[in-house]
Amino acid sequence: MELNLDGEGFLLDRDDWSEEVAKELAKQDEIEIDDQIMDLIHQARHMYEEDGVVPPIRKFAKQTGVSSKELYDIFKRGPMKLICKWGGLPKPTGCV
Repeated sequence: MELNLDGEGFLLDRDDWSEEVAKELAKQDEIEIDDQIMDLIHQARHMYEEDGVVPPIRKFAKQTGVSSKELYDIFKRGPMKLICKWGGLPKPTGCV
């Protein structure tokens, strides 16, 4: 699968995104996407489409009903960065 990515592995064109692309991006990070992770990705994509910005983790946790701690348990490092990366969204602000 040929993907146009930036230096950090984020999709350059959001329109290239699909669930298959998400799985491929996660595989490059040595993560297997399960239904819960895919659901969180879809919710983040929906919020981005509604608001035009990637939600901060606190807002995302509140709107999804998943605590920040649970998000860190699921994603281990930088939940919003990985959700955005695998979800074909821009890198979250405040994320270095």
